[in-house]
Amino acid sequence: MKKESKTSKINVHPLADRILVKPDDSTDEKSPSGIIIPDTARKEKPERGRVVAVGGGKRGDDNEIIPVAVKVGDTVMFSKYGYDEVKINDEDYYIVAESNILAIIK
Repeated sequence: MKKESKTSKINVHPLADRILVKPDDSTDEKSPSGIIIPDTARKEKPERGRVVAVGGGKRGDDNEIIPVAVKVGDTVMFSKYGYDEVKINDEDYYIVAESNILAIIK
């Protein structure tokens, strides 16, 4: 039996070329050299996450809709300050414009 995740019950549909992302809060607790980093020192917000919902795309100069290049389930990297924080069902999400998505992580 397939277990449903909380994110599958979200009833949010981003507009145009916006993407709803669940931030990836899993950070390494050790530095590359092996030093343990306490929670208080990790103040930076994540710059990657999982795509939860995708808008329909934005209109081009010829008035045709250009579809978004990412899909639900993709793990993406995005600009450090290129998102809006929202809270849905007491969970944090980011709304990111497609132009602020830097890469899809495979």
